[in-house]
Amino acid sequence: MAAGRPFVDAGADTATAFPSTPPVPSGPPTAHKRRGGVYAAAAGAAVVLSGVLVWNLLPLGGGEKDDGGGDRVDGKPSSQGSGSPSTPSTGASGANPTGGGPRITIGVKFDQPGLGFKNPDGTHAGLDVDVATYVARALGHDPADIVWKEARSSTRESLLVSGEVDLVVATYTFNSQRDRKVDFVGPYFVAHQDVLLPADDTTTQRPADLDGRKVCTVTGSSSALLIRTKLAPQAQVVTYDSYARCVDDLASGAVDAVTTDNTLLAGYAANDAYEGRFRLAGFDVSDEPYGIGVPEGGDAKGTVRRALQRMIDDGSWKKAVERNLPLLKNASPPVQQWSTSGGAS
Repeated sequence: MAAGRPFVDAGADTATAFPSTPPVPSGPPTAHKRRGGVYAAAAGAAVVLSGVLVWNLLPLGGGEKDDGGGDRVDGKPSSQGSGSPSTPSTGASGANPTGGGPRITIGVKFDQPGLGFKNPDGTHAGLDVDVATYVARALGHDPADIVWKEARSSTRESLLVSGEVDLVVATYTFNSQRDRKVDFVGPYFVAHQDVLLPADDTTTQRPADLDGRKVCTVTGSSSALLIRTKLAPQAQVVTYDSYARCVDDLASGAVDAVTTDNTLLAGYAANDAYEGRFRLAGFDVSDEPYGIGVPEGGDAKGTVRRALQRMIDDGSWKKAVERNLPLLKNASPPVQQWSTSGGAS
């Protein structure tokens, strides 16, 4: 597992309450209808006029939230509504012009089944998405106020450094090179390189059993290098540009095994078309701690860490794993030990 600086969190045992949405001011008062002739009508008109004047003088039109905590609109109108932009501020968060809660932008993968996947209807699903949604609630954001942004492996640091996203939850493994650019909190899962096999394969009990067999992985991946140099040097390594093609070939019998992180393998195997057809070998030949990437020097790390621990403690983490990665339903919850802002928990 990649080394991280110890974590110090004086408030680690303090639960963070979810802030409630501030009440939206009611509209301008309306004069009651009365009988009484001209004087009553004039009085009613005066009440209406004064209400309109007060409403127009309220800051932000009386309905936008600006709590000084970084959850302000970024100065750009949202395509989801027609409200006026609020005071510009740095960062990706902003108030939702539709009158909802504060907006938060989170980077996730769009193409990893079981982890971060964008469905045809535009919704997002997977373990990473569930973790991100839980953490967002702890930071005061309803699921409807989350803006999902694609975070490819090559763009995760740049999205955080530029302020385009507030968090990245995208199978983001801790390492010292990344730690120089961004901070991490977690892990929320510790993945291991493993091998996906046909469910009826009982002959593959150790990595050396793959020698002479066709093992598929993605071109240029560290998984391919590990197979060739350490695990099964005599294996016939087949490489494609996607794991989806590898899994299809495993289903058809064109290859004997697929190797990469067990989370990715379990995600693909969870496809309804493959139900019951595959198993994981359980080799667990490497440790890949997945953490939540946050902007360096940000002040949300303590809240994020406590949210992750609460997700584990209340059973939500286990349910999310079982729902999204059924082949890993017996995985142990990770020990919260990472926060590159300093100090071990």
